[in-house]
Amino acid sequence: MWDRLITNCHVATMVARPGDPLGIVRNAAIGLDGGRIVRVGSRTELAGFRAREVTPLGGAWVTPGLVDCHTHLVFAGNRAGEHAMRRAGASYEEIARAGGGIVSTVAAVRAASPDQLAAQSRRRLHALMAGGVTTVEVKSGYGLDTAGEVKLLEAARELGETEPVRIVPTLLAAHALPPDAREGPAREAYMKSIVGEMIPAIAKAKLATSVDAFCETIAFTPAEVERVFTAARAHGLPVRLHAEQLSNQNGAELAARYKALSADHLEHLDAAGAKAMAAAGTVAVLLPGAFYALQETRKPPVDLLRQHKVPIAVATDCNPGTSPLLNPQLAMHLAATLFGLTPEECLAGMTVHAARALGLAHEVGTIAPGKAADLAAWRIEDPAELAYWIGLVPERRIFAGRDA
Repeated sequence: MWDRLITNCHVATMVARPGDPLGIVRNAAIGLDGGRIVRVGSRTELAGFRAREVTPLGGAWVTPGLVDCHTHLVFAGNRAGEHAMRRAGASYEEIARAGGGIVSTVAAVRAASPDQLAAQSRRRLHALMAGGVTTVEVKSGYGLDTAGEVKLLEAARELGETEPVRIVPTLLAAHALPPDAREGPAREAYMKSIVGEMIPAIAKAKLATSVDAFCETIAFTPAEVERVFTAARAHGLPVRLHAEQLSNQNGAELAARYKALSADHLEHLDAAGAKAMAAAGTVAVLLPGAFYALQETRKPPVDLLRQHKVPIAVATDCNPGTSPLLNPQLAMHLAATLFGLTPEECLAGMTVHAARALGLAHEVGTIAPGKAADLAAWRIEDPAELAYWIGLVPERRIFAGRDA
């Protein structure tokens, strides 16, 4: 006897078939047991099975629980003042070089107690969960020293232990350079601390499942990123990369050489980068919230990604400065309206491809036997509505087989 049988629903399994990219099963039922999906099929196929609890959904659509595969969710304070500066004409680079941007959040994080940090971040996490998210990637990067990065990752772990959501922690020590370490020997000392101290300590404590970096003219050079990636690989951690957001630093090709799980942003991606990503199996993570908030005009080359069959994921990029976005449906809507993704691509971007970008394709992102029982039920007539409505919330959110 199963734990639960979900009935009277339609299912977008996200297991693509020829002519059916969403893997739709109408008039469906889903069997759940032990926190896992054990069966999905038509209601008549599952009619003979019994469960301790039967949950009819009244014709709702069921999708995999959404996966937000790129966030900076854990931080303190906010940067609303920078929003005003941008409205007055300041650029991302101008704000960063004036002492704003990431380093201002670093100061707020260092001043916050662990309890304050967790409490502020929990409110943001609840907003994502209310939007149907069951898996959230959380980056560090606002500590910029070992103690600070550990503090952020421990806060992320606490959220995952106390909330019905899967937290995927990422070390992003190579996010920004501390103000006193932007050049010369101090810069080299910071690099040595990342590769020789932070990565080994985080790996030993199992506080992160991957390592990320920001490859950009205002951040880290490709050569510096290679040092970070080499250290990560030496400690058994896969890598990801903020690449080609503000300029083309050939970060996508660099990420591909290290078999990165994903390369993210990609507004300045070129054909060589897209081809390399395709060959390496690296997922392209598009972040329309940052594009919108920064009022960028150069869009990621979606047609190029399609041409080379690079999997496309979509994420909120929730962060205090350039994407204060807490709604996954709005991320999908912006990906459709600003970047030209189809509704099907948007939903795949926050399910199956987002799971792959986290190295979790075996666990989440599709509705199939053996996968985690993480589901979202929507009162809609068609899955295309998920990229149409702005702020739609699920009727029901199921995490590990239980209502959450």
